Amino acid sequence: MRKLIYVILTSLAVALVGCVTINVYFPEAAAQKAADQFIGNVLDHAGAAAKPAPKEPKPSAGNGGGQPSAMLLDLLIPAAQAADTPNIRIQTAATEAISGRMQARFHGALGDLLASGAVGFTRDGMVAMRDATKVPLSQRAQANATIADENRDRTALYREIANANNHPEWEPQIRATFAKSWIEKAHAGWYYQNAAGAWQQK
Repeated sequence: MRKLIYVILTSLAVALVGCVTINVYFPEAAAQKAADQFIGNVLDHAGAAAKPAPKEPKPSAGNGGGQPSAMLLDLLIPAAQAADTPNIRIQTAATEAISGRMQARFHGALGDLLASGAVGFTRDGMVAMRDATKVPLSQRAQANATIADENRDRTALYREIANANNHPEWEPQIRATFAKSWIEKAHAGWYYQNAAGAWQQK
């Protein structure tokens, strides 16, 4: 009987640890929060700068739940709580510099291009020319340079976040998460690509 209980507990522990291992590979919820925070700061940094602060205390709230049944799980898989915590690193010197450049573009040339409908957000986390006829011929070279600068920074951002979290293999997933967030946070009137690649207006 004792052997049977031991086998059941061991199997349960292995199964639970297996579940946690899957979470560790890519913390999707944490990445979504990180993307929302970064993009919120870029698109609307005056209002968004105050928003991240209240989110910080959330992890400590988990310590208050003193249910005895949770104690066994904490002993078996202490990483389970960490997996639920929005703990993905997005602030480095490189990402701060990228954020500053993006803010300048969104409050300048890129913002104007998006508002005119000439440029839109792509489904892969970049920006692209949607309708060049909305840009005067004399300004098209500058518009293309602005798009190239933005996409260069976006590529660097996704790579930097993956590397800052010691998981370079996360880069495609981080890009996909940011792509979704860029579209969700797009201002009314801006264009974006749907899942099929067709342009739609917010």
